[in-house]
Amino acid sequence: MKFLQVGLGSMGKRRLRCLKKLGFDDILAYDLSFERRKEVEEKYGVVTIDKLNDMDFLEIDAVIISTPPDKHDEYIEFAIKIKKPAFVEASVVLGKLEELEKAASKAGVLIAPSCTLRYHAGIKKIIEIAKSGKYGKVTNFTYHSGQYLPDWHPYENVKDFYVSNKETGAAREIVPFELAWLVDITGFPIGVKGFNGKTMDVGADIDDTYVITMKFKNNIYGILNIDAVSRYATRNFILNMEKAQILWRWDENNIKLYDANTKNWSTIEYALGAAAKGYNKNIAEDMYVDELNAFIKAANGEGKFPNTLEEDIAVLKVLEAAEKSNERK
Repeated sequence: MKFLQVGLGSMGKRRLRCLKKLGFDDILAYDLSFERRKEVEEKYGVVTIDKLNDMDFLEIDAVIISTPPDKHDEYIEFAIKIKKPAFVEASVVLGKLEELEKAASKAGVLIAPSCTLRYHAGIKKIIEIAKSGKYGKVTNFTYHSGQYLPDWHPYENVKDFYVSNKETGAAREIVPFELAWLVDITGFPIGVKGFNGKTMDVGADIDDTYVITMKFKNNIYGILNIDAVSRYATRNFILNMEKAQILWRWDENNIKLYDANTKNWSTIEYALGAAAKGYNKNIAEDMYVDELNAFIKAANGEGKFPNTLEEDIAVLKVLEAAEKSNERK
């Protein structure tokens, strides 16, 4: 297969690493920045371009879109136009997605929105346990996902990349990133209330904290706390079921399970691969590789990708509902 990699920022370079890890070397990489193109040519040995109009689209088998979120629409539309399956990084802007979903469906073009955390070894196990039915229905959850924005890209100023913009702000972006896996357990909420705002100076004029409460079908309730101000990068999850409780911290590489039938705690260990140099040790590259591999298989007709544009749109509407609730306060 030959891939067109659109965007050569942090995520674009990660996707190049993923493709290389999967054994794919036939890659054409597009970015307007001369510095980025030069860097990936030297580091990854790929051919780069700064124009899309001059290329032969027939030689491309799939497109990977790793641009800032507010540019996704442009390149999804491009992929639909040239009738090539496309993987797109995590969404945060609803934009024209509903219109593009209809166009992609009509054209029969696969658009695979990222759902990276569904491939995290610990989260996969949590989803498996929750959906097994062994411990009865899910009753509620509390989840805190926090990071400190200046730690995201320590090599550049916060204001130099998209997380400093209000619409694509860091905390706002992480809400759908986390919801994309949570809804695999609970389904989509039927009621949403939220608060969001700025609590401190993180180097950008953005809302750095989102607190969202949700009601789901079957009387399931959830609290989601997302922030870009946690000085220690955190993911803490408590999931209650009728006959069990799950405790998970992403920095411990295990899941703690309380079985109400036996009244005992057990620890479920899982292996986490290595992180790329310069990234938090808990951000393993494996989940990004596995996710991209799933897209490639789906593009080749070998199974379905676990996320769809329709689901992505539904997640973004949860975010919008939470923000509208906050505006009414």
